[in-house]
Amino acid sequence: MKLAMPSIPLFILLLLLAGCGGKKETHSAKSAPAAAPVPVQVITAATAEAPAVYETTGTVRAKTTGVVSAKVMGYVREVKVSTGDQVQAGQLLIEIDARDLESQVRQAEAASQEARNAEQEVNNAVASAKANLELAQVTFNRMEDLFQKKSISNQEYDEASARLKVARAGYEMAVSKQQQLRAKIRQAEEAVKAARIMLGYARITAPFAGTVVEKRVEPGNLAAPGVPLLVIEQSGGYRFEAAVEESKKTQIRVGSPVTVHLEAIQKTVPARVSEVVPAGDPQSRTFTVKIDLPSLPMLHSGMFGRAVFPLGARRQVLAVPADAVIEQGQVTSVIVAEGGAARHRLVTVGSRQGGKVEILSGLTPGEKVVYPRPANLADGAPLEVRP
Repeated sequence: MKLAMPSIPLFILLLLLAGCGGKKETHSAKSAPAAAPVPVQVITAATAEAPAVYETTGTVRAKTTGVVSAKVMGYVREVKVSTGDQVQAGQLLIEIDARDLESQVRQAEAASQEARNAEQEVNNAVASAKANLELAQVTFNRMEDLFQKKSISNQEYDEASARLKVARAGYEMAVSKQQQLRAKIRQAEEAVKAARIMLGYARITAPFAGTVVEKRVEPGNLAAPGVPLLVIEQSGGYRFEAAVEESKKTQIRVGSPVTVHLEAIQKTVPARVSEVVPAGDPQSRTFTVKIDLPSLPMLHSGMFGRAVFPLGARRQVLAVPADAVIEQGQVTSVIVAEGGAARHRLVTVGSRQGGKVEILSGLTPGEKVVYPRPANLADGAPLEVRP
């Protein structure tokens, strides 16, 4: 009994302390103020009649893309442009070391000069042969007249005739050499032109005005014929290439109206189909539809977009204002007023028309959607719906 008595007051003390702590906690919880309701406005989700449309994604491409490559082999001496540079038609882009081509030009020019130098000599030979022929012809005519008069012998007449034939053969030979030399001169001149053209290939110029979108060469690289060095997109001409399901291909033709949404530059442009590629992709089972785009600032190839094709028929759709939809990466949601609190509802969206977004799933007609949507409205926050 003496040993157990001191432990009783300690036990009672612990119970008293626990009771005091519980009272303080209850008092603290009761004193926390409730969150103030957020005043919002709502709209009732309802179906409405809308034209049937088909929506698909695509990419902006340049109408004309030029792959710049060399026509001669040689080491690149200088690259005068970089990716993103604007270039004009005929502007110098790349210089290739052309010392061997310059040597070929000099050789061709020397051969051409040599042929021209021989031209005077051949012309003189032709003139001399012509004079001999004329003399032989006059002599023969005279001898023939004397022969008819029986004033000369047959031997003398035959000798005059032979000299005329030799003179004529000499003249024809001289004329033939003259023609051969002239052909050689023309050939040498063409060789000079060809050598100069090859030398010109060492200076690679822009085929048209545009933008350098890809650079694959640096000074010191060996350029070979046909190997791409630069890629240039022509200025002012872009189109949208959309992938269309094969089941919709028969409903989309050249000239069909279409609306293109370019989200990167926040533009929506009306356009028309300019080309339907007849061959489809066997992997994705889609066909490429090309749509010409108007000239727009900040537009460039590679931009993502959506094409909306009207199909003619009308249908019932559930749609909400586009500003009521929250898009965070691949996740799309709306805020619904439910039981006096905000509830974030995941939805699947469809086509967009007239500032509204079609809701395919996640929302039912009659539900109250918060619109306009307050910034940073948390899930579960109390709401005060105002008219």
